[in-house]
Amino acid sequence: MKQFFGMSQQGDLSQALSGLYSPQFIMLMSNEKQFEDHVQELEKRFPGVPSIGCIGMSYQTKVVERGVGIIAFSDGVAAAANLLEHASTMPVRHIRRLEEDLKRIGGSGKDVICLDFCSGNDACVLTTINASLRRKGISLVGGTGDQGRVSANGRVCQDGVAYALVRNLGGRVKAYKENIYRQMGNYQFIASQTDRANYILGSLNGRPAKQVYQEILHVTDEEILTRTFQNPFGKLNGDDVCIVSIKEVKGNALACFRQVNDSDVLSLLELGDYRATVKETIAQIRKDFPRRSAIFSVNCLFRYKLFSEHGYMSDYLRDMAALGSHAGLVGYGEHYNDRFVNQSMTCVVFE
Repeated sequence: MKQFFGMSQQGDLSQALSGLYSPQFIMLMSNEKQFEDHVQELEKRFPGVPSIGCIGMSYQTKVVERGVGIIAFSDGVAAAANLLEHASTMPVRHIRRLEEDLKRIGGSGKDVICLDFCSGNDACVLTTINASLRRKGISLVGGTGDQGRVSANGRVCQDGVAYALVRNLGGRVKAYKENIYRQMGNYQFIASQTDRANYILGSLNGRPAKQVYQEILHVTDEEILTRTFQNPFGKLNGDDVCIVSIKEVKGNALACFRQVNDSDVLSLLELGDYRATVKETIAQIRKDFPRRSAIFSVNCLFRYKLFSEHGYMSDYLRDMAALGSHAGLVGYGEHYNDRFVNQSMTCVVFE
């Protein structure tokens, strides 16, 4: 298979599509003002070609912040794309669409990946989708777009998830998740007084969440929002840790970017040697896939900001490009199978 990346910093879709011929699957990442026009224009240019889209930044060797980016697969790919509406209330309502696409695409977890762009309520959406995917051992990689809008096959949805099943007809696929944080000390908490609908974390071990965070890290209210880059929470999920970013201060509580429930076990994390972690990920991919045709990744907005502030973003994209054809989305939350995480990188590698 082959992966195409086209972009326009000015939002010129024709420029971004220049050089793209006979695509078998397309991903659109556009800006807020032009998104719906780009969705319609893309469908006119490539009618019937499976596509998904969202509002967000894209990248290859450079980041497209306010324009438009196109990632397309061709030459040995089978794909199906669709929408599951009502993400905030009942994403299971149209799950039959996914079940039918799974039958049509065929294959298994060895050569099929599910890619998704979501408008919100990610944890519930992922649980719903993975109920169908896990029966065939198919992995999922995706992320949250901006402004609550996604698209599939020329249709825009304000409350849903756009998914695509992509089968590599020439080899294997495998999903990865990268965590650049580690446990800080022995801090461990039981969450309580949570508001699931608004992602509010009220108390840690029975004390106000804001107060606990401030006492450990010696930060002011204003500093909490940037300190989450270095010290997010970690939610234990079996033997894995899902990162939970802090969004804002709500009185004595903390609003987060992902849901925390009463009785969840949380830890406090600290930033590790991210350059070394990236090298380890690259080395593992090289080991697993001596021959690589494409890599699609989703990097968190907070990772993008952190890497940019440390002057590492260009180096990061250059290092990933050394693996081969690499492109991706800057997301507002990352998806890995049934897990919704923050401040992480998830990716799929195609043999």
